[in-house]
Amino acid sequence: MFVTTYASRPGPLAIAHRGGAGLAPENTLEAFRRSYALGVRYLETDVRVTRDRQLVAFHDARLERVTAGVGRVGDRTLVQLAALPVRGGGTVLPLTELLAAFPDAHFTLDVKEAEAVVPLARLLRETGIAPRVCAAAARGGWLRTLRALTGDDVCTALSWRELLHLTSRPRGRYGCAAFAHVPLRLGLVPVFRDDLVARAHDAGIRIVVWTVNDPSTMHRLLDARVDGLITDRPDLLREVLLARGQWQAPDAHGALVG
Repeated sequence: MFVTTYASRPGPLAIAHRGGAGLAPENTLEAFRRSYALGVRYLETDVRVTRDRQLVAFHDARLERVTAGVGRVGDRTLVQLAALPVRGGGTVLPLTELLAAFPDAHFTLDVKEAEAVVPLARLLRETGIAPRVCAAAARGGWLRTLRALTGDDVCTALSWRELLHLTSRPRGRYGCAAFAHVPLRLGLVPVFRDDLVARAHDAGIRIVVWTVNDPSTMHRLLDARVDGLITDRPDLLREVLLARGQWQAPDAHGALVG
């Protein structure tokens, strides 16, 4: 099966946040399946490491908000976590299972802790999935290590420090980063500004905004020429893109066609 690399597909990209957290419990197989059924082929999730050095698709450091369990994700083994019910349905999802379930999808993997970097690099090498992955992380050092261990196959987003540089200074150099993941706002404080699009494009970086869940904001950001949106509601984003003539539907082989 031929699959384009993550960065080779023109935008705007429709990216399902935590699998599509507005459609089913976040980071569960059901959320990813519902987004995939809509035709979404860009899926975002978080990466944490278990006590036995395995990887899971899970956002929080602790279990309480999302599951019936108590304590830290890293204090449980993969077997223990995979058997743990998630509130609203499903169980904690091993990253290997997620990647294998959607062989023609692309993945944004948000690395949540330093301990996940080396096992993630090993997984990307062993599965050959690196060209379909964009790795994001708060710290640039984690991303540099990941690139050093995987070569040029995996693309990365700006770290938080690099993103701050992009938002506060007119020019900069950003190494190997292909994307800037810009929050729409942090709490009540707006972060994204329309001028960031031209600034990022001038630096050769594609700009993706998160987390965008209402159609009017989707239209406004697409009018500003952002390269992608990360959303809990890929069903709504699909309708917006269809109305604008910008929806990229998968063909019979799963590849996106513009």
